[in-house]
Amino acid sequence: MVKVTERKILRALRVFAVYLLPGVLLYFALRNAPLTDIWKTLKQLQLWQIIAILSIDTIIYLLITARWWIIVRAGNKSVKYVPLIGVRLAVFGVSYFTLGPQVGGEPLQVLYLQRKYGLSFTRATASVIMDKLLEFLASFVLLAFGLTALLQAGIFSRNGAPLLVSLIGLVILLLWPVIHISLMMRARHPLTAFLRALPFVPQNAKLVRFIRAAEWMAGTFCRRHTSALLSATFVSVLAAAAMVGEYFMLTSFLQIHLTFWQTIAAWTAGWLAFLVPLPGGLGALEASQVFALGVFDIRASSAISATLLMRARDILIGGLGLLLAGSSARRV
Repeated sequence: MVKVTERKILRALRVFAVYLLPGVLLYFALRNAPLTDIWKTLKQLQLWQIIAILSIDTIIYLLITARWWIIVRAGNKSVKYVPLIGVRLAVFGVSYFTLGPQVGGEPLQVLYLQRKYGLSFTRATASVIMDKLLEFLASFVLLAFGLTALLQAGIFSRNGAPLLVSLIGLVILLLWPVIHISLMMRARHPLTAFLRALPFVPQNAKLVRFIRAAEWMAGTFCRRHTSALLSATFVSVLAAAAMVGEYFMLTSFLQIHLTFWQTIAAWTAGWLAFLVPLPGGLGALEASQVFALGVFDIRASSAISATLLMRARDILIGGLGLLLAGSSARRV
């Protein structure tokens, strides 16, 4: 009788948390969002333009999901593609509305694979590690173009060496996925080697053993499923290119006239803003667009309109993701 009561209490607490957490996150997001200004910006667009933006967003999430699906399916052919779309939306919702540079929802991917397909925690985590590595790899490709665009647009010449040094440091950091994947394909595991080199880390600790096992499984995937690795990498680059294409479309709809390199540079400034440890890059995104577009003699009001449109898109997708995350957690 006591156990039954405890289970009921735990179930009630879980349901409360499931509904409370998304509600709190949405409240703080919407409280700080300029909803009136967003609505005014949306009214500037025609219906077909809004549909076009949402369509390319749909394509982006289909591609992002396909990348993860290719990785997981290489080791488990029974994994279905369509249900993973909702999981990826839930991951975005949790990551967007919480602190951190667009991370935080990845445990949902692990929990889904465990619950739905019975994958071990280590194997499911290994698939998420590969998914993030390939995401960062595509980000590095984009950043290389973005860095070139910033040079072409003359932003460095206006701001001196500090910005250049910061971006070079970021490039070095984003080289890590390329190096990590290359080493794992040669049966070398840099994270494991790093942990072994730390004298104060207990090598038999459960967390250390888990990290080693997850990295080993990710390395096994790289060596045994090279075709899947290449396919997932290609899909990841396509998704990244679609994100840039959406920015081109967005600025065009708002009558913001930029050259090719100027558009890439402005998009890169916005992308870097999401690395700030704030929910949805709050404040940083707005500042990045006003600054970058201002360099190209675009009025601040036009830059704010672009930001508001991006906010409307992200709040819509992120809110849907939070609802899906709550629904998924309720079924656990």
